[in-house]
Amino acid sequence: MPKSPSPDLVSRMQRLAEYIEAHADEALSLARLAREAHLSPHHLQRTFTAVLGVSPRQFQAAKRLEQFKARLRDGDAVLTATFDAGYGSTSRVYEQVTGGLGMTPSAYRAGGAGESIVYAVRATGFGMLLMAATDRGVCQVEFGDDGDVLVARLHDHFPHAVVEPAGESAREPLDAWMDALAAHVDDSAPCPSLPLDVRGTAFQIKVWRFLMSVKPGRVVSYGEIAAGIGHPDAVRAVGTACGANRLAVLIPCHRALRADGSLGGYRWGLERKRVLLDREGRLGEVVHSNAPGDAGAKTCL
Repeated sequence: MPKSPSPDLVSRMQRLAEYIEAHADEALSLARLAREAHLSPHHLQRTFTAVLGVSPRQFQAAKRLEQFKARLRDGDAVLTATFDAGYGSTSRVYEQVTGGLGMTPSAYRAGGAGESIVYAVRATGFGMLLMAATDRGVCQVEFGDDGDVLVARLHDHFPHAVVEPAGESAREPLDAWMDALAAHVDDSAPCPSLPLDVRGTAFQIKVWRFLMSVKPGRVVSYGEIAAGIGHPDAVRAVGTACGANRLAVLIPCHRALRADGSLGGYRWGLERKRVLLDREGRLGEVVHSNAPGDAGAKTCL
């Protein structure tokens, strides 16, 4: 098989991905998918993984989980959502999806009920900063122009969790973490190494781990990230994973550029991305790196 799938194969894999999503609640054997794509099972497995960045089985699991979560958010009972999403039993759903939900299905159904999240908001030279944390570590870092909007986003993500301003016991470490991050973005101090409560798909976490190994003053293209995590044809999926990052700066997706050197996208605004790269560039020549160093951040995965 060629190193890079042909445009025709890429198009067929994209159509197959749509087919899998439409039938995510069904038992989809590799043989059935191979017949749908008019390929041998082995060829299909390799091609799909090269194009999408995950295997057909992993892709279906992710889409099934998305449908399960949507049913819970819509108010379905856990048992109803379990079987409607194609899981064979409640024990099966707990085994398969608890890690992806970041909480139990019952808690997710209630929008994070049972989760305790504290946050603080402050003004920085980089705009308003919101930092939120669970007892496992920092789970959200957002920059914006309006602190109330940032708080609303946090509540939207966990509508029924216990989300509240940090009290006295939590305020001290959260303040220290925010001080360190503000010093980094405002004054080019070293990026702090904080405990992180990282939640994402297996593919997203691969992308984020790679980004956390890119040293300040260096940049990588989306294609270099894709190659670095072993999925050289999943460039578009890498860009999507960067856009899904909720930990601004701590997971440095601002160091990811398009192949032509242009900025691409940034969840918190291209001007902030430009400023971050400019400040990091002052610390050393900004170069592409295929062998980034270890950033040393701690994660809770």
